[in-house]
Amino acid sequence: MDTTATSIPPRVMNRWWVVLGAVLVQLCLGAIYAWSVFTPPLQKQPYNLQATETQVIFSVGLAVFALVMIFAGRWQAKVGPVKVVRAGAVLLGLGYVLARFVGPSYPGLLITIGVIAGAGIGLGYVVPIAVGVKWFPDKKGFITGLAVAGFGFGALLWIKLADPGGGQLIEKYGVQNVFLIYGVAFFILVMIGSLWMKNPPEGWRPAGWEPAQGANPGTGEHASFEPRGMLRTPQFFMLWFMFIFGAMAGLMVIGIIKLFGIDALQARAGLDAAKASSIAGTAMGVFFAISNGVGRIFWGTASDRIGRKMSFVIMMSLQGAMMLAFFHMGGIPALLFVGAAVVGFNFGGNFALFPAATADYFGNKNVGKNYGWVFTAYGVGGIVGPIMAGWYKDMGKSAIEGAASQAEALQAAMNAWHPAFIIAGVACFVAAALGLMLKAPKAPQAA
Repeated sequence: MDTTATSIPPRVMNRWWVVLGAVLVQLCLGAIYAWSVFTPPLQKQPYNLQATETQVIFSVGLAVFALVMIFAGRWQAKVGPVKVVRAGAVLLGLGYVLARFVGPSYPGLLITIGVIAGAGIGLGYVVPIAVGVKWFPDKKGFITGLAVAGFGFGALLWIKLADPGGGQLIEKYGVQNVFLIYGVAFFILVMIGSLWMKNPPEGWRPAGWEPAQGANPGTGEHASFEPRGMLRTPQFFMLWFMFIFGAMAGLMVIGIIKLFGIDALQARAGLDAAKASSIAGTAMGVFFAISNGVGRIFWGTASDRIGRKMSFVIMMSLQGAMMLAFFHMGGIPALLFVGAAVVGFNFGGNFALFPAATADYFGNKNVGKNYGWVFTAYGVGGIVGPIMAGWYKDMGKSAIEGAASQAEALQAAMNAWHPAFIIAGVACFVAAALGLMLKAPKAPQAA
């Protein structure tokens, strides 16, 4: 009798379930991009926050998000992705639930929304990317774009639910109760998405796919940089500064588009505050949000075809031009929508191109750990962009108060935003120039 055991390969999950789980998780994490819907009511009674203060909460959330990703990437490599993304669900939900009970306290909102919820986003965000790249090594650009598209579309969902022109949750229940509702929803949805956040078996490859051989031993499947080695390469710093500049522009617009839109539409189109607020909310909640999600898929897919380098150059150049033009477009509703869509489209591309480029240059194996370090650039951009814009806005108060007429005051309010748009536009052109110089690093020496 032949006692030789027949080798039966283990049953492998359909990899498209990973995409579903990733979208569910990212849909909730993208709530941070819905922050602009909360900024107008937070500047009224009983909160009375300054424009800069509302942007500091947003920026702290972005910075904590980025810093925690470094820890999350290392942690998920040790304990697996499921535990990490579920810890993110707990912190994200808890941060918003606790925000319900801190009242109009600025420090309270800073801690709950900025620190606790920001940490939850940082834990959850890296997991779908790291897991997705391992399940889709044949479509890295496409899958990173698709996996994080939910983050962009999440802003659309949560803004429209809360906005006066949509679900009117803030008007019906108040800001604090909306925080509670969102916190519970985030926890439940991320927990469901975590069911499919599992790595493929060791050595697994898609049927019929083989890694490219001999093209460049310092890229993709042939490279395996640890974070320490990656941090010694010029490619890391080039990507890092490019990401800072690209993130700074998009995050600035996310943070201020409602306030800027109201000022511009009142000054140039002569609209009242309520109508201007509704149009600005649509610009962010529909045009920016949808384009942000679409841009992630488009730029990821395009980069698989024309290359990461060329995609960076085109995307950053287009974003630079739009940032310089956007200030002048904001006072006309149709152009405000166009500008918001283009900025969102290019901003979304960052989150497809940078993780894919990290895997290209430094290897798929450690992409979770390595991308956490690259992503710190997002935190820097999130601090510089929104706070810079809020600072310029607050600095313009003297010109507004000294205006001789209501028309001059409205014009001064809009003009206060102009320097921030110029700085962000120039920064994006610098990022495009850095993209032109990108090339693959040499493979690390074997230990």
